[in-house]
Amino acid sequence: FFLQPSTLEQHSAFLSIMSSCKNLDGKFTVESASCKYTDDAIIADYSYETTVVEGNVVKPSTTKMQFKTERKVGKTGVMLVGLGGNNGCTCVAGALANKLNITWETKEGTQKPNYWGSLLMASTVKLGNDRTGNSVYTPMHNMLPLLDPNDIVWGGWDINGTNLGDAMKRSKVLDIDLQNKLYPLMKDIKPLPSIYFPDFIAANQGERADNVLTGTKQEQMDQIRKDIRDFKSSNSLDQVILLWTANTERFSAVEEGVNDTAENILSSIEMGEAEVSASTVFAVASILEGTTFINGSPQNTFVPGVIELARQKKVFIAGDDFKSGQTKMKSVMVDFLVSAGIKPVSIVSYNHLGNNDGKNLSAPSQFRSKEISKSNVVDDMVASNRILFEEDEHPDHVVVIKYVPYVADSKRAMDEYTSEIFMGGKNTIVMHNTCEDSLLATPLIYDLVILGELCRRVQIKKDGEGEDWESFHPVLSLLSYMLKAPLVPNGAPVVNALFTQRCAVVNLMRACLGLAPDNHMTLEHRFESTLAALGEVGNDGPASKKMKLG
Repeated sequence: FFLQPSTLEQHSAFLSIMSSCKNLDGKFTVESASCKYTDDAIIADYSYETTVVEGNVVKPSTTKMQFKTERKVGKTGVMLVGLGGNNGCTCVAGALANKLNITWETKEGTQKPNYWGSLLMASTVKLGNDRTGNSVYTPMHNMLPLLDPNDIVWGGWDINGTNLGDAMKRSKVLDIDLQNKLYPLMKDIKPLPSIYFPDFIAANQGERADNVLTGTKQEQMDQIRKDIRDFKSSNSLDQVILLWTANTERFSAVEEGVNDTAENILSSIEMGEAEVSASTVFAVASILEGTTFINGSPQNTFVPGVIELARQKKVFIAGDDFKSGQTKMKSVMVDFLVSAGIKPVSIVSYNHLGNNDGKNLSAPSQFRSKEISKSNVVDDMVASNRILFEEDEHPDHVVVIKYVPYVADSKRAMDEYTSEIFMGGKNTIVMHNTCEDSLLATPLIYDLVILGELCRRVQIKKDGEGEDWESFHPVLSLLSYMLKAPLVPNGAPVVNALFTQRCAVVNLMRACLGLAPDNHMTLEHRFESTLAALGEVGNDGPASKKMKLG
């Protein structure tokens, strides 16, 4: 058919009405019998719909429940282990720049602070459609009351005693004009002495270790606990969250009688057992103080005894290893390939970086921790498609990391994906990614803290199971989007696919408001009747009078 000029104009006008996106930046309320606002909480009725497969029989299942979300976000402090490292000082600098709206000059002109790269602070979610069918998006941080990173009180520990102003200069992450403006605000912030167990990190870190605790492992853990209490008290905080952004450690051997139970890990710390790492001591101290502990490095901080202790004390833990650059891209790429019916058979990933993280990873034991966390990221996507992959079949997957001091924090990542396609064909995708390491990792720290804090305020109550509200499992798998090797409760599946992880966060927020999960069916745009109805709303006239296509 051919469109006449007048019809073309009508068609264009119609499409402009139907295809635009709108943004809702302000606060909103849900008007529904399923959602009730009180001064203290948002209480929402929710139907959790799943599908149960039993042999060849598929059964839809619905669980009725309520979500309760406390509205008050208490005053929160964050203590970073590795405060003086590239991530730590960049994290504090970024929060200060945003809080004080500090601008700076570069050769591109005046720069303004932002939280770009943060899922919660810089991305939007589809809230719904307006009356004419346009998609309405809102910032993710607009969905529920969330912690504002501008309001966080920062502190922490580091084995190096350099003040944060000089640590920022040493890291060479931020533009020099911004460094100069932030330096007076950071030069008086000095990390607390930290735990230093040389056997667990590379020998080349010894030259930095001038700010370390002494005494037995028990005495050092007691000091960390005191530091947490003092920090909370001196800053009048409602809660504290600990996050490990320090050196990658070697894996700890999981040994019966040493770290396999909560009782044994506590006893092992008291006895000074050699196979208890610094990160594990920090995690145990955090749990005993009732503070959430998040591990941003790849080592097995959460040995079985630590997980058991967290469950006993009902304290949140989450990990492992920030997912910021190459691995995040890999979790998207492999999900795309397998979902498209394309079989990846070889994945080769090469990195070189020149910051202190790279220096530490140049030691074989520490590299092995990182290699494990990077290599497992494709497993769930491969296992989801038995048309492409046989049982226990996996792509060849190689990860290489090299230390090149010159490139500093500007990590280079090169990937080659080789896949089998239709009728025996081959497809190769080669990717080069320059990852500004700390500028990608720092927003993840904000996200982990913000989402971890939200989880503390959300509880559920299932119909017919009493009147008690239930909190999340102490192992916070909801934080998986930000982590390479997600820690999950025993018996739960590990999910690495990035968009699946994001949907879990978005739909949890929607559930807290009594809203159905977002889906992409958009049935209102796929039938003549629904399109006509939307057209009448948008143009006050029948759709048939606006547009006739042949």
